[in-house]
Amino acid sequence: MTTPHPGEPRPTPDQPAERPLIETPLEELSSPETVQADPAEQSGKRLELPDAEWRRVSRKLIAVEFISEGAGLVLVTAAVVFVALVWDWTWIWWPFAAFAVISLIAAAFIPRRIRSIGYQLRADDLLFRRGIMWQRFVAVPYGRMQLVDINRGPLSRAFGLADLKFVTASASTGVVINGLPEAEAEGLRDHLVAVAESRRTGL
Repeated sequence: MTTPHPGEPRPTPDQPAERPLIETPLEELSSPETVQADPAEQSGKRLELPDAEWRRVSRKLIAVEFISEGAGLVLVTAAVVFVALVWDWTWIWWPFAAFAVISLIAAAFIPRRIRSIGYQLRADDLLFRRGIMWQRFVAVPYGRMQLVDINRGPLSRAFGLADLKFVTASASTGVVINGLPEAEAEGLRDHLVAVAESRRTGL
């Protein structure tokens, strides 16, 4: 039993213990703040924006891509055959076989890749998307568009298609929409130029 120092008040048996001014349950102090995760991250599925009407590119772009892929494969095959016959490099058939398999697999995904391309005209920007496994969503504000250009290659002109290119101050937000019908590309270019001018002038 300890002896109290002189001048120190003696504790009385019936004196109640001191209580804290604020009583907070231990569960509320130890429980972390609840943060709701993004539904797209929870599901792990393909990212889709709700209530979004996407405008698709022309299905003729599938034929253009198939022709381009086939032409490239034919040129590589001709070069490999020439090298194998002239210099007798028989080993070159192994890397060519791997290249051919990869090209065929890529060609099989062309229809799905084309169907994944779309754009949406919103109130303040143009939203563009593409990609199957690795998706890319780019929002280009109308007021930051510096140039809207139309490109037509020989094969695209044969199918009546054009590519619409947006140039902004940031290189990371550059967007090219491939496979638009020529009339739609020209109308979209005129519309975007007019909207961009009005946003820059504050009208």
